[in-house]
Amino acid sequence: MTAALGAGVALAHFEGPPAEVTAAPATAPVPTATTENPAARTTTPAPRPPRAKPKPPAVRPTPPPSPKATPKPTPTPTPKPTSVPVKPPTVPKSGAGTFVTAQASGAPVGEGGELRRYQVQVEEGIALSARDTAAEIQRILAHPRGWAAHGRGRFQLVSEDADFVIRIATPDTADALCLQQGLDTRGELNCETTDGVVVNLRRWMLGSPTFAGEAAEYRHLIINHEVGHEIGIRQHMGCPGPGRPAPAMMQQIKGLDGCRSNAFPYDEDGSYITGPIVS
Repeated sequence: MTAALGAGVALAHFEGPPAEVTAAPATAPVPTATTENPAARTTTPAPRPPRAKPKPPAVRPTPPPSPKATPKPTPTPTPKPTSVPVKPPTVPKSGAGTFVTAQASGAPVGEGGELRRYQVQVEEGIALSARDTAAEIQRILAHPRGWAAHGRGRFQLVSEDADFVIRIATPDTADALCLQQGLDTRGELNCETTDGVVVNLRRWMLGSPTFAGEAAEYRHLIINHEVGHEIGIRQHMGCPGPGRPAPAMMQQIKGLDGCRSNAFPYDEDGSYITGPIVS
């Protein structure tokens, strides 16, 4: 009986319409439920357990972009000024031997002493303006540490009828003028003549190798020294002591003998700078 039932069931499954078969997942067999009627046993797939809905992935808040630091501009290096050595001016050895008189005049400078009128002349053909040179000499004689500021004389620039002349001459011309007075200036030195002062152009433009200062300051010494002779100081002085300022009436170009170079007859306190008489 049991065997017959089993054969019938098998036949019904074979000859009847195909039974609805639900394929189980490939991963695991699905259990089936059996009906109570043995004659009509069919298999019904067990209900699938509800699938849990997958949780949506947690959304992480996107952090705001961090502000980018603005790069500091690289400073452009300032080029260092290149020190260019200044070439000394070229001084001609000789010139025409004739002179141009500065057409300039001014009021007297100084408050005491005899009035001396002076004229300025520059040798022709050299790169030096007679008028500008006269204006510079006028400023030198009016300096507060000069002769005029301390009652040793008054000075006035004129273009004619002068009491003495200040000439700027090339070395050869200066030597010739000084030699007329019996003075050997060897192309280097200035001198005083019977009609005035002869200034060597080399000294005027270049200064002196023994003088610790610019050529412009040395020009004060030239004028103060030579005009010192004009106002009656006939002798030269020596160094009063090591480290002290040299007198304006010292021939500083020949050596300082331990003194400090100095271009003025008076110090800043108004004291006359003097020294032993040497010639």
